Amino acid sequence: MSLLDQKAINENMNKLSGSWKYDNNQLELNAVLKDFAENLKVVNKIGEYAEAMDHHPDILIHGWNKLKIMISTHSEGGVTEKDFILAEKIEEVLKG
Repeated sequence: MSLLDQKAINENMNKLSGSWKYDNNQLELNAVLKDFAENLKVVNKIGEYAEAMDHHPDILIHGWNKLKIMISTHSEGGVTEKDFILAEKIEEVLKG
């Protein structure tokens, strides 16, 4: 997959929820969940999608109910279409 230019990134960002940010050549989402158990459940489900896609985000659980997800295509040095596909899957997981 090839890197997306800024115009394509902006167009794809408009398709995601308002919670995502594009910063430092990656997509970033900060979420506050119900509790630690919910965090673990969400992370495991995201992990299933990531494994199936062979595309792995950086995930940080902090506090007892906070989650930070960062996605980029490291081999390409930035954001590709694959990152937005995974972001959409993550949104589905978060919506329940």
